[in-house]
Amino acid sequence: MSDVSGAKATRLMLAYLCLAKEAEAGLVRKVQILDRFDLPDEEIAQVCGVAVQSVRNARLAKRSAGARKKKKA
Repeated sequence: MSDVSGAKATRLMLAYLCLAKEAEAGLVRKVQILDRFDLPDEEIAQVCGVAVQSVRNARLAKRSAGARKKKKA
C-alpha cells in the first residue's frame, strides 16, 4: 500500500470511528463532525453513505439555520 492510499485509509477509519458514537445523528451533525478533519466532500459522502450533493446540502442547511437564529436575536 502506498503512503497516499495508506493515509487516505487512515483518515477514513478515523472518520468511521468518530461517527460510531453518533449513529443516531443526522447528516448535518455528521458533516459538522467530519469537517473538523478537513475531509473532502467525496470522503464524507463515502463515510456517511450518501451522495456528494447531500453533503453539500447538509452544510448549506447548517449555515442557513445559523443565519435564521442570528436574525431572531
